[in-house]
Amino acid sequence: MIPNVLSIAGTDPSGGAGIQADLKTFSALGAYGMSVITAVVAQNTQGVRRFVALDPDFVAEQIDAVFEDVRVDAVKIGMVANADIAQAIAQRLKKHARCPIVLDPVMVAKSGHRLLDQAAVDQVRHGLIPLCTLITPNLPEAADLLGQGEARSSQQMHASLKDLAQLGADWVLLKGGHLDGADSMDLLHGDGQTLSLNAARIQTRNTHGTGCTLSAAIAALLPGRTMPDAVRQAKDYLTAALAAADTLEVGQGQGPVHHFHAAWARS
Repeated sequence: MIPNVLSIAGTDPSGGAGIQADLKTFSALGAYGMSVITAVVAQNTQGVRRFVALDPDFVAEQIDAVFEDVRVDAVKIGMVANADIAQAIAQRLKKHARCPIVLDPVMVAKSGHRLLDQAAVDQVRHGLIPLCTLITPNLPEAADLLGQGEARSSQQMHASLKDLAQLGADWVLLKGGHLDGADSMDLLHGDGQTLSLNAARIQTRNTHGTGCTLSAAIAALLPGRTMPDAVRQAKDYLTAALAAADTLEVGQGQGPVHHFHAAWARS
């Protein structure tokens, strides 16, 4: 069975993040991709310039249109744009979703542009996260969600992980890419276990859309797999996409990862 996977997120006209990255990732991993747009974003490899959030009722209508017609095997949520949209997404997923939900709590772009205000963060924390099978915050996003300082060590990551687990998702993947070191360490917690997942740190400036890509990869791989297996395979995919990123020539800033590294190499 080819899984049908839905992304609910904002756009990226340069193609490296957001909905565009999610659809590329779904396709690269053998899933059929669908999308609900929350915001139209003016951004490129150098940063976010501006975004326009869609009407929350229209976001809800898009979700209804998909679920009322198509079997949905997994959902990935990215940029929700504001509190009203986050609430609309939560209401519709409560009604429709009988599948894994992966939330990448996109709050601040790599350029430093803030994408969620405090009211929206609160709605994500209390309205969306309890519905989720997995959340995938990086260290700054975890600090935002918890209202505390950013973890600066593996010990502080473990402490943050326990607090994140209290927010209500079944699983938490706390990403440690902001720490220094030859390896990038992520912590996966759920089902009474905590796993440390290390990957070699790839030396490239082309890291645009890594968070979107990883969460989308997990959503694409989850149908038919355990959470640890899906996360491990998604991390392997992202590592290979980062390793091949410098073969692309896209933009003058932080370019995208190479979502189709395997398919294009074969061709």
